[in-house]
Amino acid sequence: MSLPLLAAEAFAPDGVLSRVTLGFKARAGQTEMALAVSQAIEQGSVLVVEAGTGVGKTFSYLVPALLSGKKVLVSTATKALQDQLFGRDLPGLVQALELPLVCRVLKGRGSYLCLQRLPLARHSAGVIGYAEMAVLARIEQWATQTQSGEIAEIPGMDERSALIPLVTSTRENCLGSQCPQFKACHVNKARREALLADVLVINHHLFFADMAVRESGMAELLPAFDIAIFDEAHQMNETGIQFLGQHLATGQLLDFSRDLLASGLQHARGLHDWPALAQGVEIAARNLRLVASKVPLGSKLRWRGPVPEGLASPAWSLALEAVHTAGHSAQKALEMVRETAPDFDRLIARAETFCSRARGFSAVAAPESVRWLDVTSQLRLVESPLDVALAMQALVYPQEGRATPQKTWVFTSATLAADAQLRGFTEPMGLQQAQVLQVGSPFDFAQQAALYVPKGWPLPGDPAHSEQVARFVASAASCLQGRTLVLTTSLKAMRTVGEHLQVHFEATGEPIDVLVQGQWPKRELMRRFSQGASVGHRACVLVGSASFWEGVDIPGAALQLVVIDKLPFPPPRDPLVEARANRLEATGRNPFQHYFLPETAVALKQGAGRLIRRESDVGILVVCDSRLLSMGYGRQLLNALPPMRRLGSEADFQSALDALTKTSTTDLTELCHLR
Repeated sequence: MSLPLLAAEAFAPDGVLSRVTLGFKARAGQTEMALAVSQAIEQGSVLVVEAGTGVGKTFSYLVPALLSGKKVLVSTATKALQDQLFGRDLPGLVQALELPLVCRVLKGRGSYLCLQRLPLARHSAGVIGYAEMAVLARIEQWATQTQSGEIAEIPGMDERSALIPLVTSTRENCLGSQCPQFKACHVNKARREALLADVLVINHHLFFADMAVRESGMAELLPAFDIAIFDEAHQMNETGIQFLGQHLATGQLLDFSRDLLASGLQHARGLHDWPALAQGVEIAARNLRLVASKVPLGSKLRWRGPVPEGLASPAWSLALEAVHTAGHSAQKALEMVRETAPDFDRLIARAETFCSRARGFSAVAAPESVRWLDVTSQLRLVESPLDVALAMQALVYPQEGRATPQKTWVFTSATLAADAQLRGFTEPMGLQQAQVLQVGSPFDFAQQAALYVPKGWPLPGDPAHSEQVARFVASAASCLQGRTLVLTTSLKAMRTVGEHLQVHFEATGEPIDVLVQGQWPKRELMRRFSQGASVGHRACVLVGSASFWEGVDIPGAALQLVVIDKLPFPPPRDPLVEARANRLEATGRNPFQHYFLPETAVALKQGAGRLIRRESDVGILVVCDSRLLSMGYGRQLLNALPPMRRLGSEADFQSALDALTKTSTTDLTELCHLR
């Protein structure tokens, strides 16, 4: 029987999924996508699918892939989604389909404990304090029991902890096969298991890391596969350019200086003046950072000529040259003792790399790339391609002139592009030859959701705008007893809105907690927010930016109001955004129409997608930007949103809000209250 027929049988109303999957309902869109994936697998082709929220795309790509009997690679955007696929979705389907498949999950080095570096963490004086030492003791105890070595196993471990870089490895500091702990290494164990897997779950970062490693001529990280499936594929372009470009950070240099000192004193004490060499690298790194000491944190300095804009030319050039000189001195010293310990080989490679990059950033940038300087607590020098098109074309279509790939490639997400042909996704990904499919959401948005755009507010650029958003949210959240997610387009606006809300609810004494991105890890914020609608828990308002526009899945009564402060236009002064706009202009295309507007439509759709997550959800989306109604491009952005009914006045909004407050559940029988 052909694969499409097998998939169709599985998704039929009386098929195997209906018999063994709790709550399964046959959906036309889900079956349509599953058949398209089945055909792509049989043909060995490229398929791009935009599957609206609620389609059930995970089953749509997993079922035919599992039934195919081929080696499958599934990549998703985050480690949390990896865990969901590997821990919940895959085991259930493998059991339901009664397939003897071996499934494994593989993450990047930073997710696994390094047995070689763990004992050294206690000697990182000045890096960790008393509180961290207590956490380190927990890690050491856990290390004696863990089988997988995944840091995420440790209860209550903060993913932002300064300890994690000290007890995990990177490609730069890993000793490889020369490491005394090589046989017991958790990373190598995970990779060995991955080689035996029929289905391997990875993330986009690891996929592009593997691509970068292969381009450098080193051994591949990932095993061979027949089918590659990328979920949350809309993030791939931005993830990929991080790995396919070049970067040099002062933080990397400081890490190198610490490792240089520690290894030199441990394995070759007295053979060189290791403190002086390490200090030389450290001083060079700090002096490079000082060149930009007057630049506000969070800035991205454009870098078109020999020096980033706004920096003094002689000082910058001298500081960059000093980095090269310090690294070269360390490299020469290390080469004289490299036979003493395996640590020195890796240190030499690291020194060679940052010396080479210091030289590279002193020269002219490569064609079709953009260069900029990230200014945070450290400096990060970046040179990046404008997209991953060339790299993906070479991978997906390895033979020149070949229109059909040798493997099957499936790219899917709820939101990929603003145009029907999905060119906004396929062009920067180099997939113009791919088959394209759009599957609409099964949700009844006209019944389940409403859209409100307030009128008469300060313009989005007015400093008073964020305060107006905060006042609006305070009033609405009081009516709803929390249940509100605020999405801002900048960290500044996020802080302003969050602070005003906290002051407001403290002053009124209302039992509503204001959760702001950065206070706790994202996972903890979402947990606390989700509990806010439960009996015995305090109501919550969650204020977030950037990463909270997507990947937030809070179904049911816990979230019934999503407020977006401004239209999420790409920042025009961002060096990468500007370079992409200039490229379009050079080819005769209008950057606003072909880049800024489509990107905004996709981002707006992603933010709006946080509201309705299940067929029983109800809620209101508020976009606090009058340009959505007053500007000519507003209609295009409105068309990108789900077909929610419109609330034309403040009175209409208040009426809909009051209706939401009358229901403590999201039962569909209550939807009439929102009409």
